[in-house]
Amino acid sequence: MQPLVMVVYGTRPEAIKVAPLIRALEASTALDVVTVVTGQHREMLDQVNELFGIVPDVDLDVFEHGQSLAQVTARVLERLDPVLVERRPAAVVVQGDTTTSTAAALAAFYRQLPVVHLEAGLRSGDIASPFPEEANRRITTRVAALHLAPTEESRDNLVRESVDAATVAVTGNTVIDALLATVAKDVAFTDPRLEQAASSGRPVLLVTTHRRESWGGAMEGVGRALRRIASDRPDHLVVLPAHRNPVVREAVLPHLEGLDNVLVTEPLAYGEFTRLLAVSRIVLTDSGGVQEEAPSLGRPVLVMRENTERPEAVEAGTVLLIGTDEDRIVTEVSRLMDDAEHYAAMATATNPYGDGRASGRAVAAIAELLGVGTRTDDFTVRTTAATS
Repeated sequence: MQPLVMVVYGTRPEAIKVAPLIRALEASTALDVVTVVTGQHREMLDQVNELFGIVPDVDLDVFEHGQSLAQVTARVLERLDPVLVERRPAAVVVQGDTTTSTAAALAAFYRQLPVVHLEAGLRSGDIASPFPEEANRRITTRVAALHLAPTEESRDNLVRESVDAATVAVTGNTVIDALLATVAKDVAFTDPRLEQAASSGRPVLLVTTHRRESWGGAMEGVGRALRRIASDRPDHLVVLPAHRNPVVREAVLPHLEGLDNVLVTEPLAYGEFTRLLAVSRIVLTDSGGVQEEAPSLGRPVLVMRENTERPEAVEAGTVLLIGTDEDRIVTEVSRLMDDAEHYAAMATATNPYGDGRASGRAVAAIAELLGVGTRTDDFTVRTTAATS
């Protein structure tokens, strides 16, 4: 009987990054897989599963409106434990730094099951930023038996924290596997305004913002900066898929009212978002995943954060940290719009995050952990040609 690998995930970002791994595990002749969703995100999680054709085996359904981080953690621990007892997996895979991933890792650890941490080793250096992700990923590191690091820098972070190097495999990031597969589908927009924007030929500034550490005055400043940019650049389109959290919407959206070249949409399904990313010219974001995705498509990324757990693209030159200062946002966006040489330098920089084969490396490392296979060579950075 083949070892059973349980993959536990609960949010849209996790679903995107585990989907290629689940598919690779299903194709494996050495391993079996069972999928468990917590439902920490509900609708957005279901959209990603549908896109990749994944029907979860177990749904813990922990989602409740307005729930606290403590409540999510408690529900995942309580509801996952009997599933672990019933299914008896040989290993449990968790992804990234969500509350789901850390709670699931703890639940597996309490049952003395090996924890496999996909996208291990990211560090911002500040346990309070991003919150709660930085603390989550550090906690998961301490209980993991196998660390699937996306980059060499992530591996080095783990080794500096006294993680045994033999337990770390550098795989590349599975988000690149997911992105390349999805962009190839050329998914249609359900919002006709986006279809019109894509065919208009006008340069698009894609904006995403939601980080807890920016709630309040900083996010108000983001809204004012976007208004200034849109007002000064009527030839550009500013597209904002607005996060559903009312704290975010109330801070940003009032500043964008009455602007003809600003398009605010509901959150987009992943397939639609990847297409929007592909047709955009500049990306302004505070998202972690977008920092990895956009460079694969040759899109310069301005990150509205003071630090990042993904420094590789900053070092490569395709990502620039600009914080949330209103004037700085306006200055850096305007520079990319006006300075062709600066734009080209960021758009054609090396993408350090993956080559589309991370899932295969991850499956091989898991198989070795469980004694039914051998690892492949670690991922190393190669230059990724930008698209225009």
